[in-house]
Amino acid sequence: MAVPGKCLLVTGPPGVGKSTLIMRVFETLRASYPNLKIQGFYTSEVRRGSERVGFQVVTLDGRTAPLASTISSPESFRWPNVGKYKVNVASFESLALPELQVKEDTDLFIIDEVGKMELYSSSFFPAVLKVLESNIPLLASVPIPKFGRDIPGVARLKNHPGATIFTLSPSNRDAVKEEIYLQLVDLLSKQ
Repeated sequence: MAVPGKCLLVTGPPGVGKSTLIMRVFETLRASYPNLKIQGFYTSEVRRGSERVGFQVVTLDGRTAPLASTISSPESFRWPNVGKYKVNVASFESLALPELQVKEDTDLFIIDEVGKMELYSSSFFPAVLKVLESNIPLLASVPIPKFGRDIPGVARLKNHPGATIFTLSPSNRDAVKEEIYLQLVDLLSKQ
């Protein structure tokens, strides 16, 4: 079981800056502690002009793979939908799952995000649970509940005894970034 406080979860409405905050914390940690072994991934928008046409998964060393798209392909008609997006589970798994392999020398995991698209992968949540059980600190983003109800996997994370939840808003972004950074520095110094 994880030590309380080893799972830092960032939540908030879409577009509030969860991914940006997580990337800023990652970049600050990387600059301050270049020898840290950080594993994980984040998601970023794919745009065609000013229109968002999908999302991609990006590893912390910059490799990318499609996550979801509005652009149809012959195989995409079989893929699950989230809103107007078709989720490419196989592509997501091929890049994200290896990043969640628990290794002895890993200092920190970053997962952006544990959301509906990612949870279409039946292997993803078990991998997230293994990360939690590893006692390695985890910084992750989770969506805010829709209609007051969390996705079951998200609810399990939020109810985990080691979870600390940070609800992001435009007015508290800088303070939350600093607080998460300081908590992670403290956790990493105790490993």
